[in-house]
Amino acid sequence: MNTTGAWDPAGYLRFGDERARPFTDLLARVGAREPLTVVDLGCGEGALTASLAARWPGARVTGVDSSPDMLAAAAAHAVPGRVEFAAGDVRDWRPDRPVDVLVTNAVLHWVPGHVELLRRWAGQLAPGGWLALQVPGNWRAPTHALLAELCRSPRWAASLADAAPADDAVLDPTGYLEVLTGAGLTVEAWETTYLHVLTGEDPVLGWVHSTVLRPVLARLEEDDAAELTAEYAAALRAAYPRRADGTTLLPFRRVFAVGQAVVSR
Repeated sequence: MNTTGAWDPAGYLRFGDERARPFTDLLARVGAREPLTVVDLGCGEGALTASLAARWPGARVTGVDSSPDMLAAAAAHAVPGRVEFAAGDVRDWRPDRPVDVLVTNAVLHWVPGHVELLRRWAGQLAPGGWLALQVPGNWRAPTHALLAELCRSPRWAASLADAAPADDAVLDPTGYLEVLTGAGLTVEAWETTYLHVLTGEDPVLGWVHSTVLRPVLARLEEDDAAELTAEYAAALRAAYPRRADGTTLLPFRRVFAVGQAVVSR
């Protein structure tokens, strides 16, 4: 198999500013003042995780990720005694003490059945602790619908039908509110559609190459991966045409939820 399906920190950071906005908006709704234990599940290359230590100087911040490539990049942000990174699957993670702030940003869409994880995590918060999540909500957008159509087409179905992006990978805001409220948290949930103005050649392909396209390419040999990528790129150019000023507009819906555990009396 080819290596184009591996997580690529540099590719992911090509749109680092745009990808950071939802994280910033999510954390703006977390009201923790002086947390001691902060965990970022699915921390990626670590820059946003490190920002949590800047916000809460008294906290010990731990980032957890399953990608060796991402963790290698995250090592540059480690601070002894303050910010650390650990290898692990979010599905298996369990804290050794109650958590004051648990963040999971743009991760849970990769985890089927993550509703049960959220219930478990809610029970692992300290009294008054916070759980904050953000997931992409664009699974019915052309970026994903076109790729799913390709994966199920006669040319690719034998190899890729079961790798097609699902349109039910995440809940809507109401769904997450119900889950977290049922787990005993006080919850705020919402959605936002960001309008990203992208530049360069095939910028939408560049955006998805390090996300939804990654596991699809991992199934293919290099020649087949190049063929599918070319076909997908042409479809994306039609769906997201270049504007008169040379930029390309990518609407991107995201879903957020923030919950707080009951404060002990």
